[in-house]
Amino acid sequence: MSSSQVQYIMFYNVENLYAPQGKDISRHVFHKSGLRNWTEERYHTKINKLAKVFSYFQIDHGHLPIMVGLAEIENDRVLEDLLEKGIFQDQYAYVHYDSLDERGVDTALIYNKTILQLLDSEVYTQTFAESNKARLDTTRDILYCKMLHLESQEELHVYVIHLPSQRKGGENEVKRSLILGLLQKIIQDKLDINPKEKIIVMGDFNENPDNNHELNLIKGKSFDTILRNPFIDLYARGCFSTFYRDKGLLFDQILLSDSLFNQNEGLEYSDSEVYNSPHLIDRSYKRKNLPFRTYAGTRYLGGYSDHFPVFVKVKIKK
Repeated sequence: MSSSQVQYIMFYNVENLYAPQGKDISRHVFHKSGLRNWTEERYHTKINKLAKVFSYFQIDHGHLPIMVGLAEIENDRVLEDLLEKGIFQDQYAYVHYDSLDERGVDTALIYNKTILQLLDSEVYTQTFAESNKARLDTTRDILYCKMLHLESQEELHVYVIHLPSQRKGGENEVKRSLILGLLQKIIQDKLDINPKEKIIVMGDFNENPDNNHELNLIKGKSFDTILRNPFIDLYARGCFSTFYRDKGLLFDQILLSDSLFNQNEGLEYSDSEVYNSPHLIDRSYKRKNLPFRTYAGTRYLGGYSDHFPVFVKVKIKK
């Protein structure tokens, strides 16, 4: 009979984690991000708040996630400032590339160096046709990290995405579809070489799990399932990671390859959740359970993020 050890993999859209431009900005001046009065003080409040999210998670679940995909990260500084917090105990490193996103925010991955080893990383950029010419997309790249799980000695292929928003309607819907199409091809090519590759896709899809674009992503070229999305069931049960005009949405998701299910040994999927701890809820909205966000439009609230983190639980079977 096999024994098992539980570990966690998380994704978190941290809502506009920009470094401040300087200490002497007028309270009426907008930061380059569009944030009003984004000062050093407010920035460090935000960093401390995010560190508390991980402290709460550790209290609730026993230990921190072994890796966390992040969205809306501006640069290396914000990652370094976050990982300097005591909760991470100098055990975490990060992977980040600057993208061509028009808002200047990117995806990133932080991971526990005592549990995971980074073997390789790169980004994939989707191009779009404009006026009969190819141009570089000005949205976030697909971040790819090849990791070695030191205990199980298994390679993990991790993709972190943040798809274009629901703004601009059909234009961004086409972009989301094309980026997911690129991702599907990348994954399918990898599985054609080795069907047992362990693949994790995490991110803010800006679509719910039952959207046709996402349903297409999990189907391979022969309509075989190449990814499983446990967040389909969570969404059906009314679990949400973010809200728009009080409407619940589950844009933040983690998808896994079939090789992470029903294993006799090594890493195996166990469960998935939205981490909507009471600490992260905006208590000014009675009975609505909305995330305590940093800004509401231009109004500073001083919260954590407008998204809840999501995570999956995996077991190491021996």
